[in-house]
Amino acid sequence: MWGVRWVPAQGLLTRATLVLRRWSGRSQVTLTAALVLSVGLLALGIAQQPEWVPPSTFLLIELVAVFLLRLRNIIVLGVAILGCSWWLWWWGAASMIPGILVVITVSVGATIAFARERERLGLQGAPGDLMLVDLRDRLAAHGRVPPLPAGWRVDSEIRSAHADGFSGDFMVAGTRSDENALEIVLVDVSGKGLDAGVRSLQLSGAFGGLLGAMPRDKFLRAANQYLLAQAWDEGFATAIHVALDLRTGDFWVSSAGHPPAVHLHAGSGRLELIDTVGSPALGVVADIRCESRAGRMERGDVLLLYTDGLVEMRGGDLDQGIDRFMGVADRVLAPGRGTAAAVLAGVKAGDDDDRAVVLVHRD
Repeated sequence: MWGVRWVPAQGLLTRATLVLRRWSGRSQVTLTAALVLSVGLLALGIAQQPEWVPPSTFLLIELVAVFLLRLRNIIVLGVAILGCSWWLWWWGAASMIPGILVVITVSVGATIAFARERERLGLQGAPGDLMLVDLRDRLAAHGRVPPLPAGWRVDSEIRSAHADGFSGDFMVAGTRSDENALEIVLVDVSGKGLDAGVRSLQLSGAFGGLLGAMPRDKFLRAANQYLLAQAWDEGFATAIHVALDLRTGDFWVSSAGHPPAVHLHAGSGRLELIDTVGSPALGVVADIRCESRAGRMERGDVLLLYTDGLVEMRGGDLDQGIDRFMGVADRVLAPGRGTAAAVLAGVKAGDDDDRAVVLVHRD
């Protein structure tokens, strides 16, 4: 059956997030008062025992505040830290030299700026961090492949730009009710980082529902209409959709602005580029025409899907990037033991873009 497949840990994480959010919300005044009091005690320690209490301890208080306090309370704490620091300098504390005073002042300003950006994104304190983890796990859950019949397996590897926690590349997969048809869609959302990750989460849930509700030849058109309806400022995405008959090995591939799939024929060792180029990306025009290409996977064959982060090079030609990718795939997968992670590592693409590889094997 179609639908989101949750893991038990996600339920526990959600409950923990709610508990921590409620506790943090009720305790902001208490936490702020305790930290302000700590700042006052630290100021006395710096004045009386400078060899044991250095001024840099104020930075530790700021670090704790970033994890626990909301913007308004961080500002209150920052004012207290600045007031004590400047008072110590005016009073003539030996350890409060001008350079340290400047560092503390700049760090308070940077902390407030960071907290303001988190508040703009709706992430406040420790519960916000847990919410990000929950969002990331939900996105990963949408891409889990259900159990497949003997002789079939799917291997995927998705890595975000600069090792961020969120990627604009995601995969959604599922089987039809009779479990003899597998469908996979690999999507590359415009942008990077948290903003792209949030859009990926929304699209992955919607596309997962469309996979089960729409005929395979209408999926990308329905996905395009959904994306247009969101009216995002940066709202386009490329996608490649594969439908597989797990009894016969027949498959159909269609894409919207996405790099073409590659079919590795085990019998001849030949790599075939499945040309589906022609349709624009999702979210660009109101009506798109996605012509599918049909093929058949024999035993030992591999179908490769990937995103442009593996084949686009700054100042380079896309066709050259695809040729290089196919060369790596040929070398890595020829022994029959290659993995998606090995293909991704072999391409050696830069980490300034999200990257994804999906391998569909028929053993």
